[in-house]
Amino acid sequence: MRYPAAMNETAARSVSLAAPAPPAAAEHARFVRKQLPEHGLFANHDWRTSAAPFPLGPELAKEIESLGRVLLQFYRAVNLLYRKSAEGQQPEWVARWLDLGKPAELIALQRSPAFKNHVPRVIRPDLLLTEHGLSVTELDSVPGGIGLTAWLNQTYSESQAQSPKSQVMGGADGMLRGFESIFGDAKQVHIVVSEESATYRPEMQWLADQLGNSKFRIQNSEFTNFADGDAVYRFFELFDLANVANAHTIFELAAAGRIRLTPPPKPVFEEKMLFALLWNRNLYSFWRQELGEGFLNRLRKLVPYTWVVDPSPLPPQATLPELNLTDWQQLKALSQKERELILKVSGFSAHAWGARGVFLGSDLSQEEWATVVGDAIRHFQESPRVLQRFHKTTLVEAQWFDFQRNELVPMKGRARLCPYYFVSGDGDAARPQLGGVLATICPADKKIIHGMTEAILAPCCA
Repeated sequence: MRYPAAMNETAARSVSLAAPAPPAAAEHARFVRKQLPEHGLFANHDWRTSAAPFPLGPELAKEIESLGRVLLQFYRAVNLLYRKSAEGQQPEWVARWLDLGKPAELIALQRSPAFKNHVPRVIRPDLLLTEHGLSVTELDSVPGGIGLTAWLNQTYSESQAQSPKSQVMGGADGMLRGFESIFGDAKQVHIVVSEESATYRPEMQWLADQLGNSKFRIQNSEFTNFADGDAVYRFFELFDLANVANAHTIFELAAAGRIRLTPPPKPVFEEKMLFALLWNRNLYSFWRQELGEGFLNRLRKLVPYTWVVDPSPLPPQATLPELNLTDWQQLKALSQKERELILKVSGFSAHAWGARGVFLGSDLSQEEWATVVGDAIRHFQESPRVLQRFHKTTLVEAQWFDFQRNELVPMKGRARLCPYYFVSGDGDAARPQLGGVLATICPADKKIIHGMTEAILAPCCA
């Protein structure tokens, strides 16, 4: 959503943290901290505690509430585009790009009739608050933070119970009910957490305990005692299958229809190049038909222009759209002012999540930028990269509670919002439900926003 210039200041004020009176702030912050589970929520990770939820203005809250329908339709369109490309009914380069670096076994699973119409049942975009409004920089189909956001929603709702000013988005139990809803009538749900994702095991254990761990159980990558009719939540990335001993068993049972699996074993949904496909002019008519004019226009307003760094030679008269370059090698020579660009690993890599494998061109020296661009060109076939326009995030006024000094500490920061949409039902009856919204507010000097010790983590309220 792009705000008119005259509204930018108002929009920025609407997403600032309003501190309660100091005694109340201390009471709320201490209450939040006391509710932390014995074993924490993120293994060996901490964050700064806000005394209050992160408030959103009514327009922004409404925009986020309705975004789930758009993203679900986008996932469905992506699924159809890949399938039609593989079948020769859409441009062949779409499936070829999306299959780069993937093992043959995964490509076969992705194209299997058993998973033909399957899309992820948890959709989490990364939304940045920029000078132009919201910016959707990524989609995550295997997101961390589900248990954390559920705990934050529950805890801050209880903390505010004596002096309610606003309700957290999704409600106190929206994350719990949303996650529970995606498994239908399964009697047993196994949440399989790999070693690579072990940081998130505590939050998922808390989630399972809240939902009743007679039905929801955390399993490691050795567990294989699945029964017909069970459901499995896959909390491991597809690039890590070599370290997940039970992955083959899970996929085999799901393909046979004996268990219910989400997210499906389809690496297409773990690719960042999907936004580059959205902007590709050759696919415009496909997107317009499958998304509709309204959804397509909305996505293009939200999603920064994105390119796939494909070093294939261009004809002499051709240029890369928007960049006016005739060769990706020329990207190395852009001036610092011209390098307001993010270069990142597209997917199927240990460097494709968190802040790993992400480079902001304007923050690098000419030599460093040339090196990462060279790597992108050189490794296209096995690990493609995408380039994305960088939109500066607006500063928000935030506060966190310093327990040692017993006081609120003001902090100018940059905010990322992560709404969690849970898709229940099947086919035309499938509906995305907003469970909650996690705000991550990093200090103003951090250009790339991610979870860190210096960040404030809080639920959002409307």
